[in-house]
Formats: sequence, C-alpha cells, structure tokens
Amino acid sequence: MPSSSAASKGAALAVIATAQFMVIMDTSIIGVALPHIQADLGFSPESLSWVFNAYVVAFGGLLLLGGRLSDLLGARRIFTTGWLVLAAGSLVAGLAGSPAVELVGRAVQGAGSALIAPSALTLLFMVFGSEPRELTRALSLYGAAAPAGGTAGVFLGGVLTEYLSWPWVFFINIPIAAAVLIATPKVMPAGRAQRGSIDWLGAATVTGGLAAVVYAVVSAPENGWTSAATLVPAAVGAALLVVFVVLQATRKAPLVRLGIFRAPNLAAANVAQLLLGAAWIPMFFFVNLYLQQVLGLGAFASGAALLPLTVTIMIGMVVAAPRLIGRFGPKRMTVTGLATLAVGMLWLSRIDADGSYLVDVLPATLVTAAGMAMAFIPSLGTALSAAAPEEGGLASGIVNTSYQIGSALGLAGMTAVAAAAGATAGADALDLTGGYSAALVGSAAIAAVGAVLAAVTLRSSTPGAAAERDTEPAAA
Repeated sequence: MPSSSAASKGAALAVIATAQFMVIMDTSIIGVALPHIQADLGFSPESLSWVFNAYVVAFGGLLLLGGRLSDLLGARRIFTTGWLVLAAGSLVAGLAGSPAVELVGRAVQGAGSALIAPSALTLLFMVFGSEPRELTRALSLYGAAAPAGGTAGVFLGGVLTEYLSWPWVFFINIPIAAAVLIATPKVMPAGRAQRGSIDWLGAATVTGGLAAVVYAVVSAPENGWTSAATLVPAAVGAALLVVFVVLQATRKAPLVRLGIFRAPNLAAANVAQLLLGAAWIPMFFFVNLYLQQVLGLGAFASGAALLPLTVTIMIGMVVAAPRLIGRFGPKRMTVTGLATLAVGMLWLSRIDADGSYLVDVLPATLVTAAGMAMAFIPSLGTALSAAAPEEGGLASGIVNTSYQIGSALGLAGMTAVAAAAGATAGADALDLTGGYSAALVGSAAIAAVGAVLAAVTLRSSTPGAAAERDTEPAAA
C-alpha cells in the first residue's frame, strides 16, 4: 500500500498528470505527421481526418464504460489496463501498412484512453479527496496538463516526424506507458472492487449512438447536411441513444444510474464542460490554421506562437484558479470564465488577412487562455464532487464524455461554418480568414451560451467545499 506522505502524493499526482498529458497529446501529436501518413498509407483527402476522428470517437464513446469498470473492478486496475491497451494501439498504429490498420490502431488508442481518463480522476480523488485545498491544487495541476499535452504534441510530432519518421508519433507512447506501469503500483492506492454487473448492451448502444452522431456531424461538411449520408447515421445514432436511456431507466444494474443526475450541480456542470470543449477546441484548431495558412508560419513557429497561451493557462490553473475558487466559489468562476472566453474569441474573430501575430493573435489568445483557466477547474471539480464517492468513476466518465463529445461536435460544426464562409480547399488568404473568423464567432457564441446556462443552472456552494451528494441508492 503506498505511503500517504507528501512525497508519495506528489509522485501519484505526477503519474495522474502524465495520464492527462498523454490523453490530450495523442489528439495533437499527429497533426504535423498527417501528410506523411497520407503519402505512405494512401489515405484519400476525405478519409485522412479519420486518423484524428477514430481516436476521438472511440475515446468519447467508451468513457462511460471506462468509468463503470473503474467503479466495479478498481480504479488502479483499470488505469493500468488502459495503459496496456494504449501501448498496444500505438504499436498497431505505428506498424500499420494500410489505412484500415491505421484506423484500427487509432481506435484502440482511444479505447485505452477511455479507460485511463476516468480511472485517473478517480485515483486523484482517492489520493487527495480528504483535503479540499489539496484536491483543488491537484485538480489545477491535472487540468494544466491538458494544454501542456496539446502544445507538446505539436512540437514533438514535428521533431519525431522530421528527424525519425511518422510512426514514432505513436511509438513514443510505449516507453511512457512502460514507465507509468512500473510506477503505478508503488504510488497509487489499490482501491476496492465492488460487486455488480456490467451493462454491456448499454455500453454498446451508447458507444454506437455517440459514434454515429459524431460521424454524421464530422462528415456533414463533405456530404451535405441534408444528404442521406448525414441524415441516416444521425437518425441511427439518435435512436441508439434513446434505446440507451430506456435501458438505463429499466435495468437493475445500469451502466449509468440516471438518478445520479439528480445530484445537485452534476448535470449543470457537465453541460458547462460540454460547451467549454465545444468552444475551446475549434478556437485552438482555427487559430493554428490561421497562423500557418494565412500568416505563413511553419508548424514549429506556429507551436511557438501558441506557447504564451499555454503558459497562461497553466499558470492560471495552477496558481490563480485555486485562490479565486476559494474566494468567489465555483459557480461565479465558471460563469466568469466562460464569459471571458467568449469575449476573447470575439476579439480573436477580428483577424485580418494582412494581419500579424502580435496584433491579431497574441492579445486575444491571452484573454481566451484566462477564460479557459477560470472555467475549466471549477466546472470539472463541481461535476466530480457532486457524485457519491462510490460513483466517482461513473462521474469521471460522464464529465470526460461531456468534454470530448462537445469537442468533437463543436469542431465539426465550426468546420462547417468556416467552409460555408469561404474556408474551402484552394481558397485564398482573404476567404480563409473570413471562414476562420466566422468559426471563431460561432465558438464565442457557444461560450456565451455556456456562461448563461451556468449562471442559471449551477447552484452556489461554499467555496472549496464539495457539493451536496445525491444519496439515493442504486436499484438492486
């Protein structure tokens, strides 16, 4: 059993933050490598995006199952299993000789991340949950690992692709997974397994439903919003999600106990996380495109240009957010953060085809970074602390699903907005800028809606204290 000393807690937090870092890095590290993957494996321009989407869909679709498995089988066991699955998927993706094998590898990576993410958050609460101040600081460091992973992925992907080869953007996960697997038994509490069954049919319907809906939205810009190729998977996805809800309401041992959403603030905080992801990921995506395709920066220069944004988020999450939450409470911080994010994105939408990084990008991105830092930690902490301790894995799975699905749908929707406003293949700098600007306005609108909903639906709570818990027992 690991020691509860400060050193042991620090080591545990390092492992948990590494998990968050890697889960996010695996969404960004492939960006620079995509042209090389396309050339070597023969992806069409239309199918190439699925090197990204296969990971996100598997990740978002399986998170609820990952949370349930974490609760039933023990968080540490599922955490280590997830790293084994991630390493296996990375090996398959790196050795792939065809598009089909590459997508299978990426989907397996996403499945591994779906096991890692909720169990990592459960372990964080197991290690730090008894001390509210320690928990807030730990959540801040955990949250800061996400933007660090996103930026590191841009740099590391370029270095590995240029100086080694594109498969190394996947192989790099294997030694990191090995190090985590060695450290985990030494620093993580074993936890207790619980009695219960796994709702495999529920897992299949929610995963299939989410995957179909995400596929429909992601492919809509190419196929058309009213085409059968979009409407059919959207209808199938919606039907599967309805079946999932019916199953959860009628089964004795559901994958998601629907009563958990009666816990004060849990549903509202998850909506805030969903809209935060739906606003933030498109902003990050289109700013990167603007830097490279309009201002003419290379991949490394673009990554360097986004470093001030990343550093601001990390400092805000680690240093400022815990103090501000302690003073003003999580509701006020969530609302203020989302509103600040909306303001920053509106400012950023004023980008110019003849603009410059220092004038058009840097100041506005610093404002968006401040908004993200203020909104992410309190909404995440509220969503997690609202659930009863024995359902921590489920709560983790729900909130991660909310953010990831919001990210996928937000990016797909804003890509369609950008294309409708002129950002299409072969467009000149003026049309590209107009499209990206429209997408940024759309992202600002999403953040503004999130701020309004958070103001209306979140309940105020004592700063630093856990939310009240829903004590209704699960159905026997």
